Formats: sequence, C-alpha cells, structure tokens
Amino acid sequence: MAAQAIYPIIYVRGFAGGTSGIDSAVDDPFYGFNSGATHVRINGAGQPQFYQFEGPLVRLIEDEDYRVVVHGGQQAYLASAEDKSQPPQSIWIYRFYDAAADTFGAAAVPYDLPAAAKGLLAFVDLVRRKTGAAKVWLIAHSMGGLICRSMIQKVCPENNRQASDIVDKFFTYATPHNGIAFAFAGLNIAVPEIAPFGAEIFNREVMYRYLCPESQQVDPRPADWDAHDLYGSFDPARVFCLIGTDAGDYGIVSKAVGPKSDGLVQIDNAYVRHASRSFVHRSHSGSYGEVNSEEGYQNLRRFLFGSRKATVHLVGYELPKATDPDVIDVWQAEVQVSIRGLPVLLTEQTAGHYCPIELGSVAGRNADAGAPAPDNDAVAPEPARAGGPGPVGGTATLTAVFLLDPQRAAQMEREDVEPQTLPSTRCRYTVQLSVLHLQQKHGLFFWHNHLETLPEWADALIVDIGPDDDGAGEYVWARWQSANPAVTSAMDPTTRPPLTPSSDPGEQGGLQFTIPLPAAGLSLLGAAAAIRLGVQNLT
Repeated sequence: MAAQAIYPIIYVRGFAGGTSGIDSAVDDPFYGFNSGATHVRINGAGQPQFYQFEGPLVRLIEDEDYRVVVHGGQQAYLASAEDKSQPPQSIWIYRFYDAAADTFGAAAVPYDLPAAAKGLLAFVDLVRRKTGAAKVWLIAHSMGGLICRSMIQKVCPENNRQASDIVDKFFTYATPHNGIAFAFAGLNIAVPEIAPFGAEIFNREVMYRYLCPESQQVDPRPADWDAHDLYGSFDPARVFCLIGTDAGDYGIVSKAVGPKSDGLVQIDNAYVRHASRSFVHRSHSGSYGEVNSEEGYQNLRRFLFGSRKATVHLVGYELPKATDPDVIDVWQAEVQVSIRGLPVLLTEQTAGHYCPIELGSVAGRNADAGAPAPDNDAVAPEPARAGGPGPVGGTATLTAVFLLDPQRAAQMEREDVEPQTLPSTRCRYTVQLSVLHLQQKHGLFFWHNHLETLPEWADALIVDIGPDDDGAGEYVWARWQSANPAVTSAMDPTTRPPLTPSSDPGEQGGLQFTIPLPAAGLSLLGAAAAIRLGVQNLT
C-alpha cells in the first residue's frame, strides 16, 4: 500500500463574540486547539475511574509526530524563515482575531469575516512556501469553518485560484454550514442581520455574500441557493463534518436553539452536502465540547491519516405494511460505530440524541422549511396505505468509517514488544444497528402499543478488514454478533473464508460486499434486506 501523503495542518478557531471574548481568545497561544478534557467510567471495582484526553494538539504530536514551531510567535517567525525551511509535518494556528483585540496596546480593528478569509489564503500560501508542501489540511471549529469556506468558495475563484490546488482535506467541528437558527413555536428563525457582537454573519443572506463569488451574486439571493452546498468549488469527498448532539451542556442559548443541536448549531445545519460526517454526543464548545473531545480527535485522525474508507448501507428493506388508516407508522434506525482499541464511539445516531436515521418518508423531512433534506437520509418508497403492500427496496446510508492501519493506530514502534502483545494486522469495527417503530395519530405519538427503548430488531455487525494470516492480500470478514460464538475481543477474523466481493464496483473503484441480515432482521425487513459494505483504499 502506498504511503499516505502528509501535509501541514492549519487550525482556524470559532466565533469569540465581543471584545472581551476576543481578548480572552487571543490570550490563548493556540486559540483553544490545545484544550483537552477528562471523563470517568466505572472500573472493575465499581468506582468512577479518571480518564484523560490530552487534547488534539498534544495527540497529533504524540501519535503522528507533528511539530508545533513557535519561537515567540508562529506567524512572525514563519514570515522571517527561509523558504522550505520548516517541517511539513507541522501545526500552525491562524490568529485572525489578534488585530481585533485590545490586549496588545494598538488600536483594535473591527473583526471582519471576509477579511479573515482573504488573510487565510495569504497564510495558506505562506505555510506552503515555508514548508515546501504542495497543500495544507484545514481544521476549523464553528465560525472558523465558514472562514475556510469563504476562502475556498469565494476568495480563491476571485483570485483565479483553485482551492483544490492548495487544500487537500478540510475538517470542521460544529460549523454552522447552513447558518444558525432559533427554534420558536415550531419555526426556525435565522439570526437577524442586526445582531450583537457581529453574530449577523450566521444569517444566510449574509453568508450568501461571503460564500458566493461576486461575479455570480444576484440580488436578492436566489430562493434555491443552499448554504450546505460547495457548488463545485471543492470536492465534498475531501470534507468531513463533525456534528454535536448534546445541547444540554451549552447553557441558556441552547433553550433558544432547541434540543436537536449541539446547543448553538442545529444538527440539520452542521454539514456540507455529500461530505462525510459523524455524530457525537458533545456540545458546541466548553468542557464537554467537540474540539477537546476524544470522539472529535479520533474522527479527525482517521480522516486525515486513514488508509481505508468503509461505507455501510441498509438496502432492499421492506417496511411492514400499515394496518390502521388513522395511524402513521414511523420507522427509524439507530446506529453506533465503535473501533477496536478506542474508549469512545466514533459516531452515534440515536433517537435519544434527536438524530436517528429515518427509514420511512414521514418523520424528519421538514426540520427546516424551504431547505433540502439532509443528503444522507434514507431513500424509501411511498408509505403503504392501510391494507396495501408495504414499501419495498428502501436504501439508507448508515455510516462511513475511516480506518487507520492497526499498527499505526496502536503506535507499535518498539522492537522489543513480545509477539503475543502485538496488535492484529487487521482493522476491526462494529456497527450496532437497531430498528425502532413508533406510531402517530392525529399529529401526536400513539403509545397504546409502545414499549419504550425496545427495538423491533437489534444486532451488531462485526467487520474485519486487512490481510490474511500469511500477511498477503486485502480481505474483508463480517459476522453478526448474534451468530458469533466467541467474545468480540477474541482474535479475528470472526469467520472463514473472507467475504466475496460483488461484481458491481464500489465507491470510487473500491470493493463492495453484500451481507444478508440475520433471521430476525429478515423477518422484520423482508427477504431482500441486507447490508451493503463498501471498502475503498485511500492510498
């Protein structure tokens, strides 16, 4: 397998608010990218156990050998350094807020997002010139993602540049890609154009002006213009969106935004169309925020350095036919993805976190009137009428997982490790899948037949990807947990022989496999229901 390309990382922080918030932000040498977190879990004695996540900056230094070059000030040092003198394997902080702070003695310049986007292009060029790297990786939190998108979608075209020539990958934590809206009386009301501390930049009309090249703008903004879309400015396959689902840890503003959010950015507004994404139960920022979470870091690391991408779809399913004309059947799937060796879930879409996958065509389709439904929603046929056949042939995207080579993930660099302690040469991950059924009558949930938390069907698919025992080739094994006689921590693979790929090509030339549901799943979702697993090598 070819070596993965390595590029400098540029971090762009989020919105700081008014002057006091900006002053606090610039007092942090790394604009918050150095912040970590702790959490507890129950140990063998039944007691809460302290667990520390060091933060993304330290972990990139530890895990991937990145350097943070400072010398009294990154940008000043970088500007004075010789061309191609700095390590490409380096992390740089774009300090766009410094000029707007009062703490340096000079008169503060009001913050301006379009100016920050223009400055980011200059900073990207500076990093590329001084490191000799052809491209950079952009990592951004919240508003920082909009600064990056403004550079990619507007500043680059207006300067006759192609963003893909200078940016290889783009990762966002909690970015309001479709703006920020407040949930009042069932309606989503955008941030007004006159808002305190410059927050009007999250209004879609304002976003249109800094995301759309001036030559393409018309007034008023077209009704079909969608802030989710990159409009051909950058390949969305090179973009990853981390979406937070914990509104409860973000304070009083979460009451206005609503529970289907990270406390500030609504789930439906936190993605780029057709980009990869993960859902984590973290808040927008703070002690339990996305940037300083291990969930966020593990997704980031695998997106940047992963050697494989695995996609998982539920295909060919039939929803049980409706029986009561007055009752609307709502079918949802919950998905949780774990990777061997990690203490956290990589993604988690559950009803309790307001982000299940809709299998029917009823719920979750009108979260934002006038905006398209999320592009990873299930594609289901028309719902069944009472007494008629159930819908057939549905397809739902369950997840996309980026995978590291196992030895890289475990950082097995010591030569004196005992052979029996070496990690497997294969990647193992699990997709936990539950199918839920709810009923609505006269616009309200109908609980008469309901058993809370009990799914109609649930199982976990255990997947192993890697070489065979002789170390050669690339194979895929998979087995449902209900059919697995051993504990999941037992050595792999779980089945013999490996799966046989289908003749249909997978995503971008990868392999594609079809895995029938176990008997209980087939009984519920029909004889044709299956998991379609795609595996694509990225190097």
